[in-house]
Amino acid sequence: MFATLEEFIKERILREGPITFENFMDMALYWPEKGYYYTERLPFGPEGDYYTSGHLHPIFGWTMGVQVSEMKELMGQPEEFVLIEIGPGMGYLAEGLLEYLIERLNWKDFSYIIVEGNPHMVERQRQLLHKYIDFIQWIDDLRKLDSVVGCIISNEVVDALPVHLIQFDRGSFKEVYVALREGKFTETLGPLSSRELTEYIRDYSIPHIQGYRTEVNLRAREFLENLYNILSEGFIITVDYGYSAKEYYSEDRSRGTLLCYSRHRVKEDPYINIGQQDITAHVNFTALRDWAEEIGLKNIGYCPQGTFLVSLGIERLMEEELRKSEEFLREILKIKGLLFGMGDSHKVMIQYKGKRDIKTLKGFELRNRLSSL
Repeated sequence: MFATLEEFIKERILREGPITFENFMDMALYWPEKGYYYTERLPFGPEGDYYTSGHLHPIFGWTMGVQVSEMKELMGQPEEFVLIEIGPGMGYLAEGLLEYLIERLNWKDFSYIIVEGNPHMVERQRQLLHKYIDFIQWIDDLRKLDSVVGCIISNEVVDALPVHLIQFDRGSFKEVYVALREGKFTETLGPLSSRELTEYIRDYSIPHIQGYRTEVNLRAREFLENLYNILSEGFIITVDYGYSAKEYYSEDRSRGTLLCYSRHRVKEDPYINIGQQDITAHVNFTALRDWAEEIGLKNIGYCPQGTFLVSLGIERLMEEELRKSEEFLREILKIKGLLFGMGDSHKVMIQYKGKRDIKTLKGFELRNRLSSL
């Protein structure tokens, strides 16, 4: 039995030889009980390592509720409408969204499914969402879901999927493997581990520049396929930080986007604090668009989060709160973080599965940058 996850990974490398960075990242983040997302320690909020949009103010969930309400209307008000949120963190987005739908719109005939594999986080979510507990069901694995009609929300999930690291070296792309040297983690370059990597490099014209290093997130395609299979009809909302392929794989971004987060500080070394720091990479939204089309999803829209929230009437919601109480002025600074900062870095993409002719949504009325991908 190994005392730490670091010891376990090192023993595996000693036994099997170097492993791909994707495998290393997978264990560091998702290994049962010891991976970053499965420990009891709280990763979110002021005591954790980073914030998500839902932490800033419940108005993020309220505004998302405006969009979800329109979706249900466009789908003909189905009797059994299901909302699924994957990896909800503390549950702040769910809290705001449920508050808006139940208390403002008087929704009654729907269910909210939370996909959360960490039992410690489930307990915290239950405490926060106790008011709406009759509407909520928890499951620990996306694959346990049956076919549903509704909407799936993925807020800062794709960036945390394990990625392959690749580097151009002496005329071709190699993959980064994690090895050991004198008991410490070290990197070594080896052959690409799959044909899919070769095709991806070709499809997205990754620069052939000596030393150019970047990430490839193939898990995102599998993730999208799983969501497609869950929906009989409905929408997928993806909120995350990322770029178009052209921006992501520009010649200037020669070291990729891989970052680690610990105690609200950005670090660049994934081989320290194993299981105690987050490891992320930006999302290639062009790939999400392309893969969606290949599996049968219709891409509806793509734009910065700030633009999306303004299109949905976040200013109207703010005005309503100000009329109720002038104390709401204290919340304005938090909300600015949703419109600027995160409002610029985070993007929103919505895709649809079904036979209805849905051309656009309220969230893209001001700006739809789908064509820029």
